Amino acid sequence: MIHQSPLPDVEIPDLALTEYVLGGGAGQPAKPALIDGASGRVLTYGALEHAIGSLAGGLAAAGFGPGDVLALMAPNMPEYAVVFHGVAVAGGTITTINPAYTEREVHHQLADSGARILVTIAPLMDAAVRACAGTAVSEVYVLGAAGDAEPRQRDGRAVAVRPLSVLSDARPIEQVPVGPDDVVALPYSSGTTGLAKGVMLTHRNLVANVAQTLGAIPPAPDDVIMAVLPFFHIYGMQVMMNCGLRGGGTVVTLPRFDLEEFLRVHQDYRITRSFLAPPIVLALARHPMVDEFDLSHVRLMNSGAAPLKAELAMEAGKRLGCEVVQGYGMTELSPVSHQTPAGRFRPGSVGITAPNTETLIVDPTTGTDLGADEEGEVWVRGPQVMKGYLNNPTATAATLDANGWLHTGDLGYIDADGHLYIVDRLKELIKYKGFQVPPAELEAVLLRHPDVTDAAVIGVPDDAAGEVPVGYVVLTPGATASTEQILRFVAGEVAHYKQIRRLEVIDAIPKSAAGKILRRELRALART
Repeated sequence: MIHQSPLPDVEIPDLALTEYVLGGGAGQPAKPALIDGASGRVLTYGALEHAIGSLAGGLAAAGFGPGDVLALMAPNMPEYAVVFHGVAVAGGTITTINPAYTEREVHHQLADSGARILVTIAPLMDAAVRACAGTAVSEVYVLGAAGDAEPRQRDGRAVAVRPLSVLSDARPIEQVPVGPDDVVALPYSSGTTGLAKGVMLTHRNLVANVAQTLGAIPPAPDDVIMAVLPFFHIYGMQVMMNCGLRGGGTVVTLPRFDLEEFLRVHQDYRITRSFLAPPIVLALARHPMVDEFDLSHVRLMNSGAAPLKAELAMEAGKRLGCEVVQGYGMTELSPVSHQTPAGRFRPGSVGITAPNTETLIVDPTTGTDLGADEEGEVWVRGPQVMKGYLNNPTATAATLDANGWLHTGDLGYIDADGHLYIVDRLKELIKYKGFQVPPAELEAVLLRHPDVTDAAVIGVPDDAAGEVPVGYVVLTPGATASTEQILRFVAGEVAHYKQIRRLEVIDAIPKSAAGKILRRELRALART
């Protein structure tokens, strides 16, 4: 059965992305749009609109326009929105790069995306220029630095390095004409298996998802939004930056997560809405430092990017005195397909289907549609579904079918009231003697042990069983439990075939910038 959204459809305006997003600040040019949380530097809505138009003018004067790609590799800062939307107004496409990427990973994204301009910050400049070798990039612009007067030779070509002010001091221009199906953003999927794939997101995709997200959870005029999760990731890009600006709120940025600074910013700027990933929720639930700061202005905390255990959400919410809710989505969905509006919180649920969206639960073996409370692969259809993967028709066909359904690869079920529950990644299920073991279930059990502060479970090949569950835990300071005691605790909570066969203590669970467990690194550790 097709699960329709219980929420009314929202109007999706036929506008270019930046025109729609900046409409949220219309009539309030002096209001802070973005604040650098570390320094207090403010960019008002009026200054933001002028800076975007000026950069777009500089790009257009340099010959950049529709069909061209600019790569942005920088941490969260107010100027991130300027570059992102400056490219959009110039009619081009922006591909956002993780600043923590290796040179090889940056090179892959530059080459695959066809970017011809790269914008970065001074500390990343040398590595960025090296990564340009063998790509179409001929110009590197640096935020907040003078750059070099002389071009640098890379792969037999000159790569010019200049300050971004060379472009951004130009005369502002209006939106270059674009179509709703033109690609405006090209983020890359997490690449947990193989090389990352470019996800083609159009003006309509991103406008639709901002409208859907705000339609389900309307903004308040006094919203002050915490933006520490990276803007290069679709969650930060859309849910924090674009939804925050369209909602007319103030977005406070931090370049990286540091618990003390994160808490200070919440206190000093009276944050009302905070967007998090599970590792941050864990710190808010259990770290003693939290009690030293005033977080009383927070009305809602949203966790996304990775599954959040129900018990942890309840624990954090009780401590902070606000709801800690989940949403669900992925880069290919721009990213939101399921949300938890006010008053609809249910422990463990990632929310209800977003407006203008349909959900299908499908048996992964037979392809049969399933009903309420039946577990299968989650499929999603709606205006936020990507155009496809860049340069990869095979991967596109494997993910997006002829009827417009995007096959998420996640295993879940929808209850009788329309709430979605994610069980695990379909491809990450551990196959133990023919039984399917969800790692997320075992991770939730491990986290219930008082001496465990973080946990991950993977499947390790075994001649007799096919695969066996192997666990990795981070212990709380002063923990006294042995691995044998923790294993006995888990054994008392799950069926025999789900029991963890080996448990190791490590210093930290490897995770992506968005908070997803990097199971490939744990598998490599298991082989050593």
